[in-house]
Amino acid sequence: MNALDALRDACYFFSHNLAAIARLCLPLILLESVVQQVFGGQVDTGSAALASVMIGLLFYPLYSGALILFLAARSQGDTPSNRDVLAHSLRLWPAYALLASVSTLAIMLGASLFVLPGLWLMIKLSFGEFLLVLRGLPPLSALRASFDMTTGYFWPILLCVLAVMVPVWTLEVWLFPTPENQPDALLSVLISTLGGFLQLFTCVVLFRLFMLRENLPTPAE
Repeated sequence: MNALDALRDACYFFSHNLAAIARLCLPLILLESVVQQVFGGQVDTGSAALASVMIGLLFYPLYSGALILFLAARSQGDTPSNRDVLAHSLRLWPAYALLASVSTLAIMLGASLFVLPGLWLMIKLSFGEFLLVLRGLPPLSALRASFDMTTGYFWPILLCVLAVMVPVWTLEVWLFPTPENQPDALLSVLISTLGGFLQLFTCVVLFRLFMLRENLPTPAE
């Protein structure tokens, strides 16, 4: 598994399908940002983080599932309609939301112990979404299968994820407001939407790695 080849292929796909991805996912990401802004101003600071996670679990499975279905269709030369992709994603939402909840909880618990356990879990669970959406596995089975699939390929996956996420995290730290310097609501929504859209590139990279991994042998223990 060559990390640089996966990144190059993902960059090519994302840039050549940018408009289609934006039409498919951007409305939901924008709606998520609006809801985050509305509810974020109505809860206290201690509850804001929990509210943000819950809202994310409501919207993320919809646009992420739609993107995965779009990626799979385009990789086979098909051009599905947004209506069909979103309808399929909506049917998958209950199982996808459960998977996202379990993986988010596991990663947050790992990160609370130390950063490295959370990062390790993030990589080990990274193929679960594709196994659920594309292979029809139940949520917990998809997470277990992700553990197996990433065995022996942890470092290439980690390299790809960090190569994508570190610039995005850096941009978000630079753009996102501090408690002492809060922009107006519209600007906050736009910044949040931009961050959410840029993070879709991580899904494209992981999809490419997932497809490569399916054609590779499982390393011996």
